[in-house]
Amino acid sequence: MLCGCDPVTLHKVTSTIFDGVPSLPPPEQLCQEYQVTKVEDEKKKDNVKVASDAAAAGSSHLPYREKRCNACHDKTQDSGLIKPKAQLCFVCHPKIIKGSMAHGPAAVGSCLECHEPHSSNYPALMKTEKAKLCSGCHQEKRLALAMHQKVSSNGMFCVDCHDPHGGASAYFLR
Repeated sequence: MLCGCDPVTLHKVTSTIFDGVPSLPPPEQLCQEYQVTKVEDEKKKDNVKVASDAAAAGSSHLPYREKRCNACHDKTQDSGLIKPKAQLCFVCHPKIIKGSMAHGPAAVGSCLECHEPHSSNYPALMKTEKAKLCSGCHQEKRLALAMHQKVSSNGMFCVDCHDPHGGASAYFLR
């Protein structure tokens, strides 16, 4: 069950897979809860500010954008970093892995497998567009192949259902 998905994504997935799924409630009812959680989320994301025009054109890491190189770099260290590479991102993002199961690269601090460290042409400092990112490593045959093909043919991406960092369930379902 995709119980962690927001209602719109959940509806999109279920209506793609199944016939006869009832339509969503009126927007004002659906958005009422969303507005409350959105305000709470904005308070949590103060350190991940990305201007809307920057997000449309790509993204840049806040310390890099603000020229705070010392937030990550230390010229006195042989590595040039304040922490070993595999620990560096966790300095500012200690709770990026939610749940007891972690995606391999995230678990070992290989964040640069998917993310650029300074800036990117894609949102969230991604190395490539989200439609291609997961398939760069995951080329094995999908479980529930028909469902995955149907969902992706309807414009959905892996991250719409799977948390790329980890989660409480196998396959990191949201």
